[in-house]
Amino acid sequence: MKAVKIIIVFMIACFIGYSCDSTTYEEISGEVENPTYSKNIKPIIENNCLSCHSAAAAEYPTMETYAQVRDAAENGNMICRIDDQSCGAVMPQSGRMPQTRIDIIKKWVVNGYPN
Repeated sequence: MKAVKIIIVFMIACFIGYSCDSTTYEEISGEVENPTYSKNIKPIIENNCLSCHSAAAAEYPTMETYAQVRDAAENGNMICRIDDQSCGAVMPQSGRMPQTRIDIIKKWVVNGYPN
């Protein structure tokens, strides 16, 4: 009987752990119609890129401002590095971002980099 209780508690713990996924509203809601740097791109960059791409890190191109991020997208290989890896290792180094975030950045580029 004690073994059955342990198994049930274990199964409940596994279920709770599995169901605690950190999905954001952005990932659930899908597409952002008109992304802007201030509202959509800056938070993505801050959460995924600035640990390496800041003046403090000084190892890689800095992406702290609108102009720097736009330049990385326009003249650098930012889109290639986050989306298809044909120009180097995937960015961020911690692993590929969710496709919804990549699509938001790509739409921002297509829409002409609105601030």
